[in-house]
Amino acid sequence: MLESISELARQLWGLWLMLAFLAIAFWAFRPANKRRFERDAQIPLKDDHPES
Repeated sequence: MLESISELARQLWGLWLMLAFLAIAFWAFRPANKRRFERDAQIPLKDDHPES
């Protein structure tokens, strides 16, 4: 019984990884996230302490 569960989990591992990748890619490339990602990309360029 345990061997059959282990074998099934081993066979479905690739499917789970593919589904996780597709879900993350879908979330990242949604047009609604574009403005957030553009704003976040500017964070390293911001001057936290402007010289007086």
